[in-house]
Amino acid sequence: MERLWAPWRMEYIKSADDENGCVFCLAAAGDDAARLVVHRGLHAFVLLNKFPYASGHFMVAPIRHVGEYGELSDDEALELHRLASAGMGALAQVYAPQGYNVGWNLGRIAGAGVVDHVHQHVVPRWAGDTNFMPVLADVKVLPEYLKETRQKLADAWPV
Repeated sequence: MERLWAPWRMEYIKSADDENGCVFCLAAAGDDAARLVVHRGLHAFVLLNKFPYASGHFMVAPIRHVGEYGELSDDEALELHRLASAGMGALAQVYAPQGYNVGWNLGRIAGAGVVDHVHQHVVPRWAGDTNFMPVLADVKVLPEYLKETRQKLADAWPV
């Protein structure tokens, strides 16, 4: 079995609680460009992951601070999924990925860096999109600044 190592992820998990307040609540109330928010809906919003697995890796979170998946309202749950789908459309237009990983990390044991505000991950994937840098050098290589990625996806967001 081949393994994909992401040792930098542990840094994120350990530091997720260091920021003053919930990172999603701060993003929901903050400046879009500064907080890497791509799009806002009525009940949920889309933002880039500051520690992405791949260029364009975004998250969809409810605006309301919700700690449990089952506590989402029907409107929140529906909009979360609609925004994830729209975001995949923007990713397809900008980066033409060959596939996606879409999922939820619910609870710290499941890999959630932020455990008290549920959020969904969408990670674009391409054939051969892993290389030796994260495995041997503990370095993640991204081809552009996150603010550029954010602007590209925001500009490509379906109306």
